[in-house]
Amino acid sequence: MIKLLEIPALQMEQRIKKELEDNPVLEEGSEDSSSDDEFDSSEEVSNEKDEFSLEDYMDDDDVPSYRLNAQNYSKDDKNEEIPFSGGSSFKEHLSAQLGLHNLSEDQELLGEYIIGNIDEDGYLRRNLESISDDLAFTYGFEVSYEKLHEVLMIIQESDPAGVGARSLRECLMLQLEREGLDDPDDKVAFNILNHHFDEFTNKHYDKIIQRLSITREQLKEALDIILRLNPKPGSSFGEVQVKSFHQIVPDFILEYNDGKLELFLNSSNVPELRLSRTYTEMLESFNANKKNASKEDKDAITFVKQKLDSAKWFIDAIRQRQNTLLLTMEAILEYQSKYFIEGDETLLRPMILKDIAERTGLDISTISRVVNSKYVQTHFGIFPLKSFFSEGMQTESGEEVSTREIKNILQNCIDEEDKAKPLTDDKLAVILKEKGYNIARRTVAKYREQLNLPVARLRKEL
Repeated sequence: MIKLLEIPALQMEQRIKKELEDNPVLEEGSEDSSSDDEFDSSEEVSNEKDEFSLEDYMDDDDVPSYRLNAQNYSKDDKNEEIPFSGGSSFKEHLSAQLGLHNLSEDQELLGEYIIGNIDEDGYLRRNLESISDDLAFTYGFEVSYEKLHEVLMIIQESDPAGVGARSLRECLMLQLEREGLDDPDDKVAFNILNHHFDEFTNKHYDKIIQRLSITREQLKEALDIILRLNPKPGSSFGEVQVKSFHQIVPDFILEYNDGKLELFLNSSNVPELRLSRTYTEMLESFNANKKNASKEDKDAITFVKQKLDSAKWFIDAIRQRQNTLLLTMEAILEYQSKYFIEGDETLLRPMILKDIAERTGLDISTISRVVNSKYVQTHFGIFPLKSFFSEGMQTESGEEVSTREIKNILQNCIDEEDKAKPLTDDKLAVILKEKGYNIARRTVAKYREQLNLPVARLRKEL
């Protein structure tokens, strides 16, 4: 039950499919008539009974079934993702280009080995000395650094430009060289990457201007050229995979209609489950003729009973999971009702796991498992449940506000700052204090880091 609570909707679909594969007693589908009745969880199944009772698994003549889409969202049941057409992989693309060169057999082998070590971003993250050692120890093939470097230079001529680079600096320089260095601004950009890369990454623009004896306008033109280059040349071939791996399936659907919030569990892609009629009929037949049953029959029925027990537990565990998910999300919805109606983050109240645990009567660890990796689809976007939780603090007026509201103000201040003179943490602390939030500079720095915002020096632009 605990494990089922932790997994999100997409993994739940896979978990059910695995259970269907492992347990022949469990199957997809629903009965045509009265089998829509929900399974009575009050029925106890004892594994210690000497006699098998058909009533343990059946209610009159009906096989208990459990509809996963009961009280669930089904508006998008037929919304299917269009599959991508097949194509060559990134490394196959590089290997095909390698074959266009007039290479010796040894060079082809070295080229394929180097390509095999290029990652999905297009970089060769391992140094050539390590590759040389691998070839010697694994294949008994000794090769010098110079020969490997010669083959790498050939690979770096491939498309996309910048592929096979061993660093970001080399990647950008390869792209500039491919474009040509006829324009003076291109030469300045190449010079910056080649001789002043540390100053460029740390945004020490005044040092670059002084050392290259260029104007601020020339530096700006050169930076524009560098910033339009692709830091991940292999990424264009990874878009298909990335799209699939980062797909978010919301666990809850929240609709706002006629001034009323309606919450649904989203199990549109999860199959309905029921106990197999074939196996329950097998139990029925055994129950009627158990006096004449052989040892083999009893062994077979013992196996069936174990699988039925497992199937009943799984169906009941899914219902408990659904009830717990709904109970938790309804408590969050009630606690943050103003926010879910308006979609305004400033309306988010300070809320911690303990608040929801007290409202639901569930343990804090249970709430944590429900919240983890779960998403809700609202009329203003899809959000992780964890984003609704935040600590609180009091303003100078005594009003309690969420730290998320403070982070939003901090984000807006940085978004609207003069990038030529970005705001330091001290200045941000002063601005927040003027707005009524008495926060220390170190706390501002902590919130800024949580927002993945760099320090002022690294936010500087020309």
